Amino acid sequence: MVKNKSSLPQTLDQISKFFGHLSALLVFLLVLIGGWNVIGRYLGRFIGMNLSSNTLLEIQWQLFATLFLLGSAYTLQQDEHVRVDVLLKDFNAKQKAIANLIGITLFLFPFCITVLLMSWKSVWNSCTIWEGSPNPGGLPLCPAKSMILLGFGLLLCQGISETLKSWQQLQAHQLPQQNQEDHHD
Repeated sequence: MVKNKSSLPQTLDQISKFFGHLSALLVFLLVLIGGWNVIGRYLGRFIGMNLSSNTLLEIQWQLFATLFLLGSAYTLQQDEHVRVDVLLKDFNAKQKAIANLIGITLFLFPFCITVLLMSWKSVWNSCTIWEGSPNPGGLPLCPAKSMILLGFGLLLCQGISETLKSWQQLQAHQLPQQNQEDHHD
C-alpha cells in the first residue's frame, strides 16, 4: 500500500526529469545557434554576406522559451525554484513540508491553472490557422505557443508530486507521535 502512495510522485518526477534533461540538451543547441547568429552577423559584415537569418533568430528565441517552459517542472522537482529561503533556512522538515503545501496550494496551483485557462484558446487558434511569424523567413508560432500548455501542464503535475511528497512527509512525522501516544495510554 505504501508503494502505491509513492508511485504517482515517482512517475511525475520521472516525467519532469525527462523534460529537464531534454531542456539541458536544448541549451547546447541554443548556444550553437546563438553563437552562429553572433559570429555570422559580424563575419557577414566583414565579408559582405548575410550569414544569419530571421529563421535562425526565431529558432533561437523559440528554443529559449521551450527550454524554460519544459525545464520549470524539473527545476521545481530539484527544489531550485526561487522562494523565500531566508525564512525556510531555519525550518525543520515538517515546517518545510507545511510551507511547501501552503506555497504550492496558494500560489503555484492557481498560477498554473490561470495560465492554462487563459492561454489554451490562443494556442488553439494559433494551431488552427497555423499562425506564422510576422517576420520575413519567420517560423510558425503554434509549436512555441504549444510549449506554454505543455510547460505549465508539467509544472502543475510536478506541483501535484511535490504536494503528495510533502503530505507524505507530514504523515511520516505524525506516525511516531501517534505510536508514542498509544503506548502511554
